[in-house]
Amino acid sequence: MTSKRILITGANGLLGQSLLFLGQDRHVLLATGRGPARGNHFGFPYAELDSTKAEDYERVFAAFKPDVVVHSAAMTQVDDCEQDQEACNLLNVEATKLCAEACARHGIHLIFLSTDFIFDGKNGPYGEEAEPAPLSVYGWSKLRAEEAVKASGARYAIARTVLVIGYVPGLSRSNIILWARQALGRGERIRVVHDQVRSPTWSVDLAEGCLRIAELGALGIYNISGPDTMSILDLVRRVADHAGLDASLIDPVSSESLGQAAKRPPITGLDISKARRDLGFSPHSFSEVLNRIPIFEN
Repeated sequence: MTSKRILITGANGLLGQSLLFLGQDRHVLLATGRGPARGNHFGFPYAELDSTKAEDYERVFAAFKPDVVVHSAAMTQVDDCEQDQEACNLLNVEATKLCAEACARHGIHLIFLSTDFIFDGKNGPYGEEAEPAPLSVYGWSKLRAEEAVKASGARYAIARTVLVIGYVPGLSRSNIILWARQALGRGERIRVVHDQVRSPTWSVDLAEGCLRIAELGALGIYNISGPDTMSILDLVRRVADHAGLDASLIDPVSSESLGQAAKRPPITGLDISKARRDLGFSPHSFSEVLNRIPIFEN
């Protein structure tokens, strides 16, 4: 396997940290993010890069000369996107457009991270050719970003994923497994939706899928998610059972009862057969993932 020079935007996040961890002995990586470095960059260099500024791409690309860019920087909190559409458009659509155009100018292979929220959740699990129909500002922003990538002239791959879970030391934002363990570990009652179905994705598996796309020079759309599809209620109950916590503290509720700003697609999940076939992608089962995310963080 030929080592590649891979630049990661959003490297302070869970996926970025997982890419750096997996890439240690495989590639030359550059971690980038807005503002100073956070987290563990596993000995790789770090550069400040504001994804909304074209001149930052030019400066960092000229210095590092990447073969591949993994663009994971995004505004991903769905309700925040609904309430601040201008920021969502800037960070998810305009920033992606700038990144893709810079990749096109420099002949760089772009891997863009997208989401199951581009679908309405009526007909999941979804294949790569399914027709998008977003329900939220966040979903629309990621679909428009996909369109910007396709129109940019860059050599691109779009990696769509679902409900990313995992743990790295110093993680700045929680995810559903950590949240459930922490709340139940404190004896708190939690409300969990019973009417949303997802394919939870370990960040390490998602990172591996992205690295395989980079290594193979793969182009087009790939679904990169976990292999198991379940309701969020079932997911949280399995987290409780695995950690020996009191599942009776979990109150099943409807999505509507939460009064969230943004609508969520009810049943998504992704068909990963193309990634299995073309990339050799083989994600861990949800049970295996639970065994690998440290319980001591409760």
